[in-house]
Formats: sequence, C-alpha cells, structure tokens
Amino acid sequence: MTPLTSSSKFKGVDILLTSQWPRGVWHYANNPEVNTKLCGSNSIASLADKLKPRYHFAALEGAHYERLPYRNHVVLQENAQHVSRFIALAAVNNPAKKKYLYAFNIIPMKTIDPAELVKQPQDVTENPYRCPTKDKMDTQKTAFSATEEEEPANQYFFDLSKKQGGGSRGHGRKRHSDGDGRGRDQQHHQGQPKQPRRHPQPSGPCWFCLASPQVEKHLVISIGTHCYLALAKGGLTPRHVLILPIGHYQSVVDLSSEVVEEMEKYKSALRKFYKSKGERCVLFERNYRSQHLQLQVVPVPLNRCATEDIKEAFMVQAQEQQMEMMEIPEHTDLKQIAPPGTPYFYVELDSGEKLFYRIQKHFPLQFGREVLASEAVLNIPTRADWKECKQSKEEEEESCKQLRDDFQPYDFTWDE
Repeated sequence: MTPLTSSSKFKGVDILLTSQWPRGVWHYANNPEVNTKLCGSNSIASLADKLKPRYHFAALEGAHYERLPYRNHVVLQENAQHVSRFIALAAVNNPAKKKYLYAFNIIPMKTIDPAELVKQPQDVTENPYRCPTKDKMDTQKTAFSATEEEEPANQYFFDLSKKQGGGSRGHGRKRHSDGDGRGRDQQHHQGQPKQPRRHPQPSGPCWFCLASPQVEKHLVISIGTHCYLALAKGGLTPRHVLILPIGHYQSVVDLSSEVVEEMEKYKSALRKFYKSKGERCVLFERNYRSQHLQLQVVPVPLNRCATEDIKEAFMVQAQEQQMEMMEIPEHTDLKQIAPPGTPYFYVELDSGEKLFYRIQKHFPLQFGREVLASEAVLNIPTRADWKECKQSKEEEEESCKQLRDDFQPYDFTWDE
C-alpha cells in the first residue's frame, strides 16, 4: 500500500469495503449505538486514513451508523481534498429492522472536476483518525476517555498481541469465535481495573443529535467542529436560535473543553450579529426534563429595555413562583455550582451577569420564554409557548435561509 499512497498522483479511492469498523471513527461526530470499548480496529483506521475512501462501508457490528462526512486535509495547512463518508450496515433482515441496504450513485473521482470533488459539505467534521499534536493531547484524551478504552489486542481475524501462548509473536493466529461471529477477549472481563465512565448515550430518539434521523436539518444555520447553530422551532423572534453540541451532551456542565471553547465562539459571533441589528443577546439553558443540551439565544431590541430590566424580570418572576434565583460571579465556572447530573436553570446576560436556580422538584418548562415574552421585556405574551408559534416547513425553510445569509459575515466556520 505504501508505494500506492506515496505517489503524488494518488488522490484516494472511491469505495472501501471492510468487515471490521475502523477504531475511533466516531471521533468528532455522532456516537454510534455500539459498545465503543470493544468496537473497531486500529489497523482498519490506519488503512482508511491512508486510502481516503469517498465511501467506506463496514458491517461487522450489526448496527446501522452513518457518520457525518469528515475532511482528509488540515484546513489552511494542506490543499483541499474530497471528504470521506463512513456507513455501517446492520445484518440482512434483522429483527429490529435496522437499515441493511444502501443505494447510491457515484461518479468515479477520476472523471469529476477537481473543484467539484473537493467541495466541503456544511456538516463536515475533522478527520477522526488523525493523532492529536502533543500540545493538544490532554484535551483530546479528555474528549474521548469517556467513550472508549484501549483497543483489545485480539482482533476478529488475528491476534495482534506480542505474545500469545508459547510464541513470541502470535501473528497469523485466528481468534476463537464465541458463536455470534464476533470474537471476545475473555481476559477483558477478568482482572481488569474499573474502566472510565462511558459518554452518556440518548435513552431514546434524540431530536438534537445532529446525525439523528429525528433532527430537522432544514433548521440548521451553521455547523462547526463540535457545535452547530439552529433556528429555534416556534421561536420568540425571527432571530431566536439554539446553540447545540453535535454529540450527545445533556448540559453545559457535561461538555468537554473543546466543545465549550467552540460554544463560546458561537456566543461571541451572535453578540456581534445581534448588535449589528440593534439588539442585545440573552442566553438561557434549562437542564431539566431534557436529554440534549439546548442553549437558547434570544435577541432583545436595545431600545426595548435595558439589561438591568431583563435581569429584574427574571428575578421578579422567579420570586413570584417561590424560586430563589441567585446571581453568580461573572468568571465562576458553572461546574463549581452544579456538578453533572444537577437539574438547574441558567441565564447569561450581555453584560456578563449570570443568574442561576438549582431546580428542586418542579419547574415550569417554559419559564425562560415566559420571562422574555412578558410585558417587561418583549411584550409578546402569546408567544410564551413554542407550540403556539409553529410555522409550516416551507416557512421555516425560508426563515432559516434568510437568517443563514444574514449571519454568514459573522460565522467563523466559513473562515475555518
């Protein structure tokens, strides 16, 4: 393979078929419904990284998984290349009726116009197989330690351990099957230290994991590496948006450092965008009876009310409902106040002031909208419930297109 991939004329392959999944293919993207502790091969990952397939199909895990497309180049450091797509298919006629067929048309890359070939789709992510540089290693470990462990030495066909039985190499030795077509390393469950906690998985269909079939992709405005921006369904105003993590995270306090960093970039971009429209930015999060983080971002006209008025509106309405909302120092990390798993309501004002309420038992689900829709702020009380503000899909598509065009000059993902 080395002579092939080292040639300057080699651009990649159109289709790669493997039995095993590549190890870590889920990095930077949506999590598959498989046990990532035991899933995938580093050898296949290395193969996919070098061959740069436009489509990579695998089926050994018996699960359907379509990963977001990923780049095969480093932005601003290497020439643009085509993207790769990984698709895993379930077993034929499986009882759960998971997808086991994939039909598509593909034009060989050698016949495609080079400029057309390297076009990057809006939902493209970083390459999942590229090793992090030394200065990013600690951050990278934090991001992935909760979702996976070291790859077991035993593979589906061959044992990759240095010693096996009496031999010193052990290569070429078949792995024993446990009856379902997949081998198991019996020692993995015996005498091993306790493994890191796995990254939380959605308990059911998730409307906000970007790769989920339930996501209404026509509402998406911008997609970064770790987060994306979407038009709020039934928004309070035409520019009411959500900042959401691409992967499955329940709340802000669960986020890894690189997701937090990109979320802050979206906040900064939105503040500049709203300011250009004569508006101030109010953010709030309800970590209660929700399984995927939704950071609500609502613009309020500067001439409508001051930041102090918005702050007072939250405090007063909380007090009216016997809720003690507290102000927290501007630079205080929310994780210090609300450990993961703590239900809470959180507000961030454009002044940098932050309001916090630790939810005890019951909490009005529309509280944030009710405050902002009240007479004291936007004075649109009939829009407090998003279900009363629904638009047709065609209207949503038009609203999203307009907002996407307006936001583009402030969208940092275009620069990257």
